[in-house]
Amino acid sequence: MRVVVLMGGRSAEREISLKTGQAVLKALEELGHEAVALDLEDSLCEKLRQIKPDKVFIALHGPYGEDGRVQGLLDILGIPYVGSGVLGSALAMDKDMTKKILKFHNIPTPDWVAVRYGEKPLWNKFPAVVKPSDQGSSVGLFVVNNQEDLKKALDELWSLTRKVIVEEFIEGKDVTVGILKEQPLPPIEIRPKKGIYDYESKYTKGMSEYEFLEDEYLVKELENLALKAHNALGLKDMSRVDFRIDKKGRPFVLEINTIPGMTELSLFPMACRKKGIDFKQMISMLIC
Repeated sequence: MRVVVLMGGRSAEREISLKTGQAVLKALEELGHEAVALDLEDSLCEKLRQIKPDKVFIALHGPYGEDGRVQGLLDILGIPYVGSGVLGSALAMDKDMTKKILKFHNIPTPDWVAVRYGEKPLWNKFPAVVKPSDQGSSVGLFVVNNQEDLKKALDELWSLTRKVIVEEFIEGKDVTVGILKEQPLPPIEIRPKKGIYDYESKYTKGMSEYEFLEDEYLVKELENLALKAHNALGLKDMSRVDFRIDKKGRPFVLEINTIPGMTELSLFPMACRKKGIDFKQMISMLIC
């Protein structure tokens, strides 16, 4: 099979996308496929027409790659691709829209407000989490304790986005659940050494510890909620649902990633390995 791996892109997650793409490319080559790496550049359409791939593996994180735009381009060109379509990708990329859909389906998510550029946030509950509505990899994540800190965080974030989420801070632990081919993967607890699972904690070796959950009741609840969230947004092939578990053991969905990272520190392939699926098997399942 001839597979194009789209990687790099124009978002703040370009570096991580390149690492994900290289890992996918290597696995495809070892599986015997004809794998071609392409960046998101002006000549993309022309190159895709020349290569005529059987399928595209989208390894682009963040805007342009994970938000439905490149999926729409591939639909127009009539080229099949791995992962969610235009609508699901766009909805999951916008954390505000994601949370509205979660709430509609009675899937627990922390209280929040969306703040657009130029608006004053109507929020007075602290501590609070502040983050762009349309970025991934915890880019631009802040935890604030008062109105002054909130204003400072917003001022910094307007260079990244025009819509920000201000969200209730849930004291507890971070857990993530992957979905592979509409089946949940084992939940992983994340223990960042600096207390918050930000960009540095995600992608710096040794900055976080990971442990698979053993509480069977909680595991089942998380798996069911993750699959319910995945289906509520109309996602396909894969996703990673991020949770916060409060001190009473109640899970809250924070966000959903439609193109999980595939780097050496990434949680999605780690969960696959726990289920007995190695990296190459995972890639093989995804391109089928």
